[in-house]
Amino acid sequence: MTESMKMKWDLSQLVEFDDLGYIEEQLAASVKAAEEFSERHRGKIGTYNAKQLLDMLEESDRETLQYEGVFIYAFRMYDAEMNNDVAKRLADKARAASMLVQQAAAFIPLELGELLTKNPSIVDDPVLLEYKHFLEKIRRAVPYMLSEAEEKVIIAKDKNGIRAWSQLQGDWLATRAYELEIDGEIKTLPYGEIIQYYQHPDRELRRRVHEVVYHDLGNDNILWAAALRAICSDHLQMVKMRKWESPMTQSFLVNDVDEETINALFNTIKKNRGVYQDYLRLKARLLGFKKLGNWDIMAPLNDTPDKKYTWEESQNLVVKAYSEFDEEVGAWMQEMFQRRHIDAEVRNGKRSGAYCVTWHSGKSAYILQSFNGIMSDVFTQAHELGHAMHAYLGTRAQKPSNYDISYCVAETGSIFGELLITEKLLNQVKTKEERRSILATVCDEFGDTAFQVATRIWFESALYEAIEKGKYLDGDLISKLWVEARDMMYGDSVEWIDEMRWWWTFKLHFYMPSLRYYNYPYVYAQLFVYAMYRLYKEQGREFVPKLKALLAAGSSKSPRDLAAEIGFNITKEEFWQKGIDQFKEFIKQFEETL
Repeated sequence: MTESMKMKWDLSQLVEFDDLGYIEEQLAASVKAAEEFSERHRGKIGTYNAKQLLDMLEESDRETLQYEGVFIYAFRMYDAEMNNDVAKRLADKARAASMLVQQAAAFIPLELGELLTKNPSIVDDPVLLEYKHFLEKIRRAVPYMLSEAEEKVIIAKDKNGIRAWSQLQGDWLATRAYELEIDGEIKTLPYGEIIQYYQHPDRELRRRVHEVVYHDLGNDNILWAAALRAICSDHLQMVKMRKWESPMTQSFLVNDVDEETINALFNTIKKNRGVYQDYLRLKARLLGFKKLGNWDIMAPLNDTPDKKYTWEESQNLVVKAYSEFDEEVGAWMQEMFQRRHIDAEVRNGKRSGAYCVTWHSGKSAYILQSFNGIMSDVFTQAHELGHAMHAYLGTRAQKPSNYDISYCVAETGSIFGELLITEKLLNQVKTKEERRSILATVCDEFGDTAFQVATRIWFESALYEAIEKGKYLDGDLISKLWVEARDMMYGDSVEWIDEMRWWWTFKLHFYMPSLRYYNYPYVYAQLFVYAMYRLYKEQGREFVPKLKALLAAGSSKSPRDLAAEIGFNITKEEFWQKGIDQFKEFIKQFEETL
C-alpha cells in the first residue's frame, strides 16, 4: 500500500455495499423509516407509561444506528472531495434526507415535553434509569419549545437558509488557492497546504503568508459579511420566537451547562489575561523581537530543531503515548490507523481544519486532518485521536440517545491526548533546545485555545448587540468589532498587520448553522483538562479508570455531575484557576530551559 493510500480513509466500512445507488436507496429508506416511526408514535407519547416510553426510546436508538453509516459516508465523502461532482450530489441528497428525518421526528421532544409536564415523576421511574438525564434535558427545554408545525417550518427554512450559507462558506474556502513566493518560486497552494507556513522558521515568509491569505479573504468580505449577517440575524429571530433569555441560552441547553458555570469560567479568563500577555512578551524576548507580530504568535523558536515527521513516525509516537496511558486505549488508536479511519492527505478541494466524527454502530470513529509533517500536525493527530478514544469508550457504554455529548465534555479526551503526546515527547528529548521547543508548543496551544478562542465569545456577543441596536453588519463593522474583541485580550503585547482584521471571514465556527456560541466549550475543556491533568500527575495509574469512566458516560450525566465525581466544582472560579495554574507550571518549565 502506498504512503498516499495509507493517508486516505476507507469509507466503505460504513455501508453494507459501497455503491452510490445503494447509498441513495438507504437515504430514502431512512426517511421512510422515520415517517413510519412517526405514524406509530405521533399523538401517543403523552399517554405512555414508563415501559411504553422505554420501548419507544429504544426503538428510536435502533433506527439511528441502522441508518447512521450512510449519512456519515455521504458527508465525509463530500468533506474529503468538495470539488467532486458525485460527492456534491450525494451530500445534497443526504442533506435533503436529513431534513425530512428531522421533520418526521419533530414531534418527539414536543410530546415528551407534554408527558414530562403532566407526569414529572416518570423521570425517576427505575424502568427509565438509563434515559433519566436524557429526559431531564428535554424537561429543561420545554419552556422554549414551539408547536410541531413551527418546528417543521424552522427545519425546512434552515436547509435553504442558514445551512446553505454555512455550506457556501465551506465550499468557497475549499476551492481557494493562494499564490506565494517560496525560495524564489511562485507556488499556488490550497489552504490545507499553505497553513504549514504559518509556523515556518522564516519570519518574513510567515508574514507574507498571513498577508496573502487574509488579503484575499478580505477581498471577498461582501460574501462573508452577508453570510454572517444572515446567520446572526436568524439566531436573534429564534431568540424572540423561543423566548430564550439571551442569545447564549440555546448554547446552555445544547451544552448541558448553566450561566453560573460559564460566567465563572470567563471571569477567570479575564482575570488571567496578563498571564498570557506576559508569556507572549517572554516569547518575543526569546525570539529577539521588541514585540511579537501576529505572524509570530505560533512561530517556532529560533533554535527549534528542524524536524519533519513522517506518517509512520507520527503514528508510532501517538499510539505509544496512548498505550503508555492505557493498553486498551492504545490498541484502539492503533486500530484507527490499521483500518484507515484517518484521512490526512493534503489536497485541493478538501475541507479545511480537522475533526473526528463518531461512528456509533461501528463503535469507532473517522478523522479528517491535513498532515504536513510538522510538530503541530502530530499534536492535531493526538487531539483528534483523543476524540476517537471518547468514541470507543462512549459507544460501548451508551445508546445514541445518551451519546449526544455536550461540546464542553466532547473536548475532554482530545485535549488530554495533547498532554499525553506532550509527555511522550518530553520524555524522549535529548537536548534543552528540543525540550524548550515542545514546551513552547504546549504554551502556544493553550494560549490559542483558552485565550484567543475566548475573544470569539466577546466578538459574537458584539455582533448580536450591534444588530439589536439597528446597525448594519457590513465587512468593515464586523472587522471593527473583531479587532475590539481581539485587543481586549491581547492588549499591547502583539503587533497586528492590517489584513488580520479579516480574520473572522474564514473561521467556520462562526458560520455553523443552528448552533451559536460554538467556541466557549473549547475554553471550558482547556481549563477543565489542565485541572484534571494536575490530578492525574498526583494520582498516577489510579486516575486512569476515572477518565475512562468520564468518557464512557457520554451524555448520560451532566458536565457538572461528571466533574463532581472526580471532586471538581465547576461553578467556582477557584476550580477554573487550577487550569490556569497548570498553564503557569508549563511556562515555569519553559523558563527553566532558558
